[in-house]
Amino acid sequence: MKKQILPIIVLVCTFSCIVAQAAPRLTVIVAVDGMHQEELSALRTFWPQGGLRTLQEEAFQAELSFPHLVFGGAESIATLMTGVSPQDHGISADGYFSRTDRKEHAIFTDTECKGIGTKRTCSPNDLLAMTLSDRFRRMAGERSMIYAIGLDPLTTLCMAGHSANACCWMEEEGSRWATTSFYSEGLPAAADKMNTSGRFNEAESKVWSPRMDVLQYMHPTPQEKKKSFTYTGLQKGHAPIANELIIELALAIQKDRKMGEDPTADLLLVQLTTLSPKAQSDYIESAEQEEMYLSVNQNIGFLMEQLDKRIGKENYQILVVGLPRFGSSQAQLQLSGLPRKVFNLDRAIALTSTYLMALYGHERWIDGGYGHAIYLNRTLIEQKKLPLETIRRQVSNFILEFSGVQGACSASELPLMQGNAEAARLRESMQKRTMGDVVFWLEENWVVMNTDDQLADMVTDRNPMVPLLFWSGTLKNYPDKKSVKITTIQDLLFDY
Repeated sequence: MKKQILPIIVLVCTFSCIVAQAAPRLTVIVAVDGMHQEELSALRTFWPQGGLRTLQEEAFQAELSFPHLVFGGAESIATLMTGVSPQDHGISADGYFSRTDRKEHAIFTDTECKGIGTKRTCSPNDLLAMTLSDRFRRMAGERSMIYAIGLDPLTTLCMAGHSANACCWMEEEGSRWATTSFYSEGLPAAADKMNTSGRFNEAESKVWSPRMDVLQYMHPTPQEKKKSFTYTGLQKGHAPIANELIIELALAIQKDRKMGEDPTADLLLVQLTTLSPKAQSDYIESAEQEEMYLSVNQNIGFLMEQLDKRIGKENYQILVVGLPRFGSSQAQLQLSGLPRKVFNLDRAIALTSTYLMALYGHERWIDGGYGHAIYLNRTLIEQKKLPLETIRRQVSNFILEFSGVQGACSASELPLMQGNAEAARLRESMQKRTMGDVVFWLEENWVVMNTDDQLADMVTDRNPMVPLLFWSGTLKNYPDKKSVKITTIQDLLFDY
């Protein structure tokens, strides 16, 4: 009997060793605001060492592709973290239009959850799909540690999902770490320690200036050539010291919670930025933004260096991805021969309302508009016993006549639209809870803007060039791909 059992034990032990080696104890995801594929490649010669240098030499590299409209908000990180498009996870932009009060609202607002270190009341409950963090919790169990640290609450909540132990973001007012009571741990002890130790006061007094002569940078502006640049403090998160604090906290939490030090898998999620205070584009157009890249290279390098020492290279994997924020600037679009043009949604709604009044009488036929959608006054239409679908078609035909509009249709007809890439992206972006009655899509160099300028910073690039770099201490054979769908990150991390 013992002779029969022994080979089985040996086989099981051998298999367990293989599994232990193939599954890193700690997975780190770093999402970097504004990091652009072209700029990352162009700056490679500027860093003789550092995290981005190591990743470019040793990691799997590809570009991310997006199935939906990219507005430079939380819709991209939500798609990355859920593995599904906005029509399923529910986050089409940083806000949405509510038919109830006919107003625009910020996503993740939740009055049932108290702010800790902030007046904000928020939670990830607007995320309608499981996130990577949620799946990780289900896969790794309750003993696993999941923490998210970021610059802003929207990105941080998307990273933390519904199942993190805790998350914290850098609160602009008061310069401190903040979080929400949604997570059981509240504000991590390491974050509270930084808040009370005077670390933020020290950061606010820190001066940021170029590390080398400004003329040695590739993209100094005429003003920088005359006077260089100098900033003091966090600059609302757009300064190297902000990234430095995030990495500092991430490593403090890793040490306190012993993440990656036992066989239980842990997940650490971090948001950094390459966007400088005056940035108007994801392309580098100034020495200060170039300096932000150099600093991020050091930040990621320090993070990897410390993890190498603390838990060993073979025990962690790191994924670095860019997040599109501003897209191309007006100057860059002019160079391409397609300067940015603005579709004024409020003006379009006013003219459409006048059109409907001429057809059906002097009433308020439109509740409002947001993004690429117009919301009809359904209550009035029902009271008047008018055919909703007929009015939808009339409005879509009217909108189609506006300059910059490539196509328009009733929301109910959008799923049937075939053969148009922009209509397909719009379809992936629309969620039925917040979908309007009439939707439209624009020509390539046009963006939607309200008169109050709320959507002025929407990304204009239809296919943002966003880099992905994936490094693992145990992975030797990387996938043979040049492009990776943003919805397949989990497969890349855990199914190799």
